[in-house]
Amino acid sequence: MIGLIDCNNFFVSCERVFNPSLQNRPVIVLSNKDGCAVAISNEAKALGIKRGVPFYQIKSIVGHNNIAVLSGNMRLYGDMSSRVMATLSSIIKDIEIYSIDEAFLDLQGVNYEQLLSIGQKIVKRVKKDTGIPTSLGIAPTKTLAKIASHFAKKYSRYNGVCIIDTPEKRIKALELTSINEVWGIGRQLSKQFQKYGIYKAVDFANMPYDNIKRIVNINGQRTWRELNGEPCVDIETITPDKKQICTSRSFSKAITDIDSLINAVSSFATIVSRKLREQKSYAVSISVFIHTNAFRTDQEQYFKSSHIRFEEPTDDTLTITANVVNALKSIFREGYAYKKAGVIITEIIDSKYYQPGLFSSPEEREKRHRLMSVLDTINQSKNATDMVYTASFDPKMKLVRKELMSNHYTTRLSDVITINCNE
Repeated sequence: MIGLIDCNNFFVSCERVFNPSLQNRPVIVLSNKDGCAVAISNEAKALGIKRGVPFYQIKSIVGHNNIAVLSGNMRLYGDMSSRVMATLSSIIKDIEIYSIDEAFLDLQGVNYEQLLSIGQKIVKRVKKDTGIPTSLGIAPTKTLAKIASHFAKKYSRYNGVCIIDTPEKRIKALELTSINEVWGIGRQLSKQFQKYGIYKAVDFANMPYDNIKRIVNINGQRTWRELNGEPCVDIETITPDKKQICTSRSFSKAITDIDSLINAVSSFATIVSRKLREQKSYAVSISVFIHTNAFRTDQEQYFKSSHIRFEEPTDDTLTITANVVNALKSIFREGYAYKKAGVIITEIIDSKYYQPGLFSSPEEREKRHRLMSVLDTINQSKNATDMVYTASFDPKMKLVRKELMSNHYTTRLSDVITINCNE
């Protein structure tokens, strides 16, 4: 059996762990630039607010209903996610981290009669250790486990754990699941399915396999088999390395000067370099792009990118940042209001396949390797975020609006909650 554990309203739950006054109150967490709602508490959903709605459209509802509004605090959410996954790993040997708030659990070998008790133990343990409420779905396949997790979250009578372990339960679950809610289907494909009379997951699962092969590709066929209880997607306990790494941002206010853009792309270069080292990879080439606001038809538009191939593969922050800044300078043009910029590592190789350049110095490479190791050690310390950085990057310069962000309770010592015991 396979389990899928999903953190309930994860961003909201993270905020509530450190701010109990948000309990039982409608809460909205906003996206980058405080543009739209990306996380909504159940209380806010009951008021008719939907995820993805622009914030300016719901300001009146927020004001009339005492809704708490917060800017997204990804540093806090990332650290809380690590705590949840660490707790799961201490209970279940093999887990696959699927997203920041979801993980698949390998429950093979667990006695069927003990599945419910073990599932409840997992949910209670995560809540106790991290404060995050979760829902757990257990089924013979990943796709069915996803569906079971949805029921565990939606219906309180499951007490956080839903198990699909019989043909009768499987059919009932598929009858209650719209085809667009099935993992791997989505809205666009579900619209095509309507031509064949497929509206529910059960309609798809009951179709003859010969018909399925004519209307979907191999991935769709796997989904059909998984819905019929045949495991086709294994648990991946080792996360595959990324083939491409991108960091980009839309700015809260348009940027017209080169210095602010240099600051932005330097921070992006620092992030992608760190990600390279985390997965023990090297960049072969990198791209930098900038563009204006395409929605501002009253302004002159400019879109430009620059691609660089390194003399030899590298994961060095200083080397990558220097090249990124030079690339930016080559494409920057005065007189434009830039709304977005980004850095993309387009070619990545595993460090074990690294080949030095003809004039490369082993001593210099070792020196830089030690420097990057020290830099990561310092900056990864929970109380020392952004302590060491390149001169072209000023962490105090705020280019993205985060006016309503909570404190970094778990990663910044100055933000640790102070309790006054005298009152």
